[in-house]
Amino acid sequence: MTSPRTVRRVRDTRITLAHGSGGKAMHDLIEDVFVATFDNADLDALEDQARLPLLELTAHGDQLAFTTDSYVVDPLFFAGGDIGRLAVAGTVNDLAVGGAKPLYLSCAIIAEEGLDIALLRRVACSMRDTAAEAGVKLVTGDTKVVPRGAADKLFINTAGIGVIPKGMSIAADRAQLGDAILVNGTIGDHGVAILQERADLGFATKVASDCRPLNGLVATLLAACPEVHCLRDATRGGVATVLNEFAAAARLCLRIRETALPIRDEVRGVCELLGLDPLYMANEGKLVAVVPGPDGERALAALRSHPYGREAAIIGEVEEAPEETVVLTTLFGGSRILDMLVGEQLPRIC
Repeated sequence: MTSPRTVRRVRDTRITLAHGSGGKAMHDLIEDVFVATFDNADLDALEDQARLPLLELTAHGDQLAFTTDSYVVDPLFFAGGDIGRLAVAGTVNDLAVGGAKPLYLSCAIIAEEGLDIALLRRVACSMRDTAAEAGVKLVTGDTKVVPRGAADKLFINTAGIGVIPKGMSIAADRAQLGDAILVNGTIGDHGVAILQERADLGFATKVASDCRPLNGLVATLLAACPEVHCLRDATRGGVATVLNEFAAAARLCLRIRETALPIRDEVRGVCELLGLDPLYMANEGKLVAVVPGPDGERALAALRSHPYGREAAIIGEVEEAPEETVVLTTLFGGSRILDMLVGEQLPRIC
């Protein structure tokens, strides 16, 4: 019987260049902070690659979904989340909105010399907890250290693998005339949460980020409404940008109603004060769904049945013209075109 491998322990309190050198210090850091925290057999093997059973993958479907994203949010911790939760949830969501069942993630860390190791451990714990919530495993990774001043504390890249069930076809160009447009809750929360952390605006009520994995919500929606045409999480660029992507791909008009948009009073107030538009503010737990018109109410009920969709709403419908355009019907009954976001309302949002 093979005796258990001795787990290395990191003795330093802050990241040094030695932690990225490939030697003992790096191995101590990886095993203590990441391997011990994520705690699964695929990662424990410490091979240069995760070895995933094909039978497990094909049991879920016939298409592999693969995505990657990098996270540079400032600050690292904010009301409702942190860079670790963001990195896991964001990649899980990118898989889920394609109809995939997310299964495995990788994690690459770029740490600045001098970073507090206790902070890094806290981020790793947040990643572990979010992965557990989403039902995915962190199975491989990488650690790099750059000199002080060459990065801003901590950047994370996560890549994800999932499987799309046979017959599932969700794509931006599948929107059809008469389809209903839905969101699963209040928009702009993440953008305003980050803005408040940076600017210390002093509002009595602090907006929390909506950072969360949405694969469970998507599964609930698809179980009730298998013929979802389009699905995308509204991150950078907000809901307006996603709607423009759908309109351009399908060459149709997506019309939404301002009166139907779920927006927190606090978010609306911050945006009005600073001249921002909630429709372009980032979200990290909101999706836009386009479903056949007759299925709209059933899709809405399914979203509202899930904890992450309690405030879901039908916000509009798909029309024929003007094609490749998003139109907002205003509070006063007029219309205005919602273009794709130009520039950046708030950098380093995720």
